[in-house]
Amino acid sequence: MTDPAADPRDPTAPALPDSSRLPRAPYHPVLTGQPALVTGANSGIGKAVALGLAQAGADVVVNYVVQPEAADEVVREIKAMGRRAVAVQADVSKEDEVERMFAAAVKQFGTLHIVVSNAGLQRDAAFDEMTLAQWETVIGVNLTGQFLCTRAAAREFKRRGVVPSVSQAAGKIICMSSVHQVIPWAGHANYAASKGGVDMLMRSIAQELAPHFIRVNSIAPGAIRTPINTAAWNTPAAYAGLMTLAHPIQRAEVHSAS
Repeated sequence: MTDPAADPRDPTAPALPDSSRLPRAPYHPVLTGQPALVTGANSGIGKAVALGLAQAGADVVVNYVVQPEAADEVVREIKAMGRRAVAVQADVSKEDEVERMFAAAVKQFGTLHIVVSNAGLQRDAAFDEMTLAQWETVIGVNLTGQFLCTRAAAREFKRRGVVPSVSQAAGKIICMSSVHQVIPWAGHANYAASKGGVDMLMRSIAQELAPHFIRVNSIAPGAIRTPINTAAWNTPAAYAGLMTLAHPIQRAEVHSAS
């Protein structure tokens, strides 16, 4: 009998998690009046963040590069909550597109109070076979994209300053990183290097922007089943390999056996 929770693209894949079993905590509208921009918000973690911010009261700019229909669906879901939302296409690795995106966001909502720099991708290869294009594509989106978006956010937050009736901070920046900012990942040198860079970028600008009442933090998620990493979990063999990264004892056993 086929497990109804299994990934339909591969009947032998591990079952998808049953989200109905997760606790449902109420969202309090603490972000009312604080418009947010989330990059890569039409799927995966970015989509979940955009919807969560809306549930907490924020109006949201939904950034995307491809699949505009997916971005439009996120916008519809946010508007159904009674919030405002708009989808804006931009490649975060391109300075002119990032600048246009922020200009569109400010024109739409007057300002931004929250920026979640989430967009990321992978171009995996063995290190000695990795092309310069694969390296530059990942660094361009995952690290340069973070620089361009957080810089634009800092400029807007400093321009506006603190609005005490809205928030004690001039703005909030969240950099989406990964556990691979500290955990090596063979076969993914470009991705791990980009996330290590994100971590130090976040720490450095947090120090620099604190006197301006701008908060900067990062989130380093572990393995989460999203479109970016389907190949890492959609077969039993891939899933087993992924789990060796998650469990130190299994990693030790693998190394001792080799």
